[in-house]
Amino acid sequence: MAKNDAINKRILRELSRDGRISNLELADRVGLSPSACLRRVQELEREGVISGYKAVLNREAMGIGFVTYIGVGLGEHTKEAQEAFERAMQAAPEVVECHNITGTIEYLLRVECADLPSYKRFHTDILGTSPYVTSITTYVVMGSPKDMRA
Repeated sequence: MAKNDAINKRILRELSRDGRISNLELADRVGLSPSACLRRVQELEREGVISGYKAVLNREAMGIGFVTYIGVGLGEHTKEAQEAFERAMQAAPEVVECHNITGTIEYLLRVECADLPSYKRFHTDILGTSPYVTSITTYVVMGSPKDMRA
């Protein structure tokens, strides 16, 4: 198992900030030789601590100007209801995150659309047609002063 020491934590922090950083630069930032740094990164990858690298996308440049978080409550708490809802969310390209959560509702979604009319279509045509959905609470993102997702 990969060490959970201060150096590995620094490596992970730097790679989270910039997954395309060169091994030479990474080694310099964390205070290791390039070969020792590469061995640690490869161990973190092999152990599954680093499961992949992603591009950070500019949502506005892609035409996404409307982001919401949506709390969804289901009327039935059966496996069938959950699986049907999750299949519908998998098929909806607007849904970029779907989390089954605890509390007063069953799901928290992150939905990204071009604009308010396209969100309304998603709300009506996808969420509104699900036979299991009984409550929808939408939170519109006005800004994201901190967002550590890749």
